[in-house]
Amino acid sequence: MATRKDKKQVIGEELTDAQVQRFLAAEPPAGVDRDFHCLERAYRGLRAHDFERFLGFFVAAGRNVDATDPRGHTLAAVIAGHEAGADYREALTRAGAR
Repeated sequence: MATRKDKKQVIGEELTDAQVQRFLAAEPPAGVDRDFHCLERAYRGLRAHDFERFLGFFVAAGRNVDATDPRGHTLAAVIAGHEAGADYREALTRAGAR
């Protein structure tokens, strides 16, 4: 698989606020709550400390940290069993998630 020159993978560099805030604009597929979709994409795409930064922007924008997926689960519940999810779950709790 060829890598586009303008899409180099960057590992270890700090993300700007603008890069973190891009996760706020994620459009969900039909039937998925927009806030849940943004939270899940940020969880899957950001390091824990960047996810915590994202949550600051998310909450400041009036978004819902307790949004649910189509099965009624919050992101905190979904990641509760993930081995690497502890830091993310703690960040969600600090952001006001139940």
